[in-house]
Amino acid sequence: MALEAFDNGFELRLGGQSILRHSADAPCLFIGSGDAHVEGLRGHYHIEDHLIERIALRHAEVAGDRVRLAAHPGAPWRIELVFSADDDDAEIHFLSLDPSINRLWFRVPGEAGEHIWGGGEQFSHFDLAGRRFPLWVSEPGVGRDKSTLLTWQCDQRGGGAGGDYYHTNFPQPTFVSARRYALHVDSSAYAAFDFRNPAYHEIEIWGVPDRIELFARPHFTDLVGALSTRFGRQPPLPAWLLKGAVIGLKDGAKSFDRLKVYEDAGVAVSGLWCEDWIGLRETSFGSRLFWDWQWNAQRYPDLPARIAELKDRGIRFLGYVNPYLAVDGPLYAAAAKAGYLVMRPDADEPYVIDFGEFESGHVDFTNLAAAAWFAEEIIGRNMIDFGLSGWMADFGEYLPTDVRLHNGEEGMRAHNRWPVLWGAVNATGVAGRGMTGESMFFMRSGYSGVQAHSPMLWAGDQSVDFSRHDGIGTVITAALSSGLLGNAYHHSDIGGYTSLFDTIRTPELAMRWVEMAAFTSMMRTHEGNRPRANTQYDDSPELLAHFARMTRIYAYLAPYLRKLSDEAVATGLPCQRPLFLHFEEDAKTYAIQTAYLYGADLLVAPVIEAGRSDWTTYLPAGVDWVHVWSGAMHQGGQEVTVPAPFGQPPLFYRAGSADAALFSGIAAF
Repeated sequence: MALEAFDNGFELRLGGQSILRHSADAPCLFIGSGDAHVEGLRGHYHIEDHLIERIALRHAEVAGDRVRLAAHPGAPWRIELVFSADDDDAEIHFLSLDPSINRLWFRVPGEAGEHIWGGGEQFSHFDLAGRRFPLWVSEPGVGRDKSTLLTWQCDQRGGGAGGDYYHTNFPQPTFVSARRYALHVDSSAYAAFDFRNPAYHEIEIWGVPDRIELFARPHFTDLVGALSTRFGRQPPLPAWLLKGAVIGLKDGAKSFDRLKVYEDAGVAVSGLWCEDWIGLRETSFGSRLFWDWQWNAQRYPDLPARIAELKDRGIRFLGYVNPYLAVDGPLYAAAAKAGYLVMRPDADEPYVIDFGEFESGHVDFTNLAAAAWFAEEIIGRNMIDFGLSGWMADFGEYLPTDVRLHNGEEGMRAHNRWPVLWGAVNATGVAGRGMTGESMFFMRSGYSGVQAHSPMLWAGDQSVDFSRHDGIGTVITAALSSGLLGNAYHHSDIGGYTSLFDTIRTPELAMRWVEMAAFTSMMRTHEGNRPRANTQYDDSPELLAHFARMTRIYAYLAPYLRKLSDEAVATGLPCQRPLFLHFEEDAKTYAIQTAYLYGADLLVAPVIEAGRSDWTTYLPAGVDWVHVWSGAMHQGGQEVTVPAPFGQPPLFYRAGSADAALFSGIAAF
């Protein structure tokens, strides 16, 4: 790091790059105040800011590694920055000299044509350049495209549930620049990244952050490794998971008979996932789970014996949990009596949230006793001791801002970090049973640091369609963006989840989705929110045979996935990787979000449009690529179009790869 002062200005350089420049004519820091208005309904938020003032801090005074800033010479100092460095990493610590400051804008230099990635788990845009991204944990929405009928319908009838391109379960105030540096804002306050001006990137924070962290490396792989070290790495994938697909069925005791149909059809099965192990309630949205985290013996008689029988056959049983307790369940009463729930700000009673035709209380994870109770009694005793080998750790996005928390923290600050606390509770419960790396829970919500707790991400609730902003293709973007920030393992609901209005899962979508899922960290089906109205994989022998074949390919590649898992533990590199990660000299790879590298040597370009029998993708320059299904050799550095009938997703491997024999064997399935 080099901090250089000049007349009323300074410049910070790191790794040979100019990271921060300030002068009176082009200040890098602005401060102000504002009054936020937040409305939330079932994880969807309408956020407005009444801006009171924004002041440019044009005057700077540099003294060693410290910089003080004021609006102009002679004006009071408003902010002090302290710079520190450790090799290719640097930190900028912020000290507010004015308690009235609750808004801060920070500018870093940009370049024309610069590519930017990160922002957490983004679904619509992998390259963030040219757009603004608010960073607030929320439901992504249904449709996520204001020009579509589905989004309009969900906005009009669902209280703003249509969403937009930037809405995500897992935002993170971290970005990676094509200039080979990364920037992270160490704050849980509402923030926004604005990359619309090619001359600079502006970071907005609703508060003064503790610090901004900077990382510079000569290669992208090293940069990803540094970020994964900072935020935490996941344990290796459990061996049982790699044996095949986790079959998601919520059909009560009938689920076991249906699973046998899958097995008889030749499906490679690693687990049976029954969300409804805790019971169901019926709503207008569809079948909803009963949020009281203990076995429902009426829906699943003799479940302990059934779980033991499955395990004898090499199949694990998985369930479901979230951080809320239904008011009509016994656990709610116990938690309320113990003082373990988030409270109303204006009354000595729990803050009850409407989840759509039923209400729930929210366990307060800032209360260490409440977090320990949930980890031990629910995760440990009710789930792991009962026999569950994994579960969906759902939600984490719904914490209201007008709450009273045990530790006195404001809801606006606690909201974004709530998924991290939720992940820690699950991880603590797993570790308490000595099952880290053996139990597999998966989360959709996140924020900075959830990587250290969550062993697997899933992409949330996509629409059951091919739509650009909420369909099958968004899970590729989600895996690539989150993978750069230390999330090594990613997967999705095979076939999508949300079926509203006229959106119905078709056999074509189901087939294309499983073709993609075979080349991810985990294969898991989901019947969706309206199972009876949507195509299921056991609806027809033809569909089931297609599904079975792709699960066998996943199981066949287990040695390769194990190698990728070991690499993730050692280096932080994700299993699904953007093309530029290994081809950084090929600028044409930088904005690609419809294909990915599975490890370093296998390129996957799933068919993500309806009605296609062929597919075009770009092959990175510098190596030759072998088309798996035909064996044809293609020179890198060009687009190629290949046949893509059902069962043959566009798949290429590097010529000369150490795993070439394994890859070529895929064609035999």
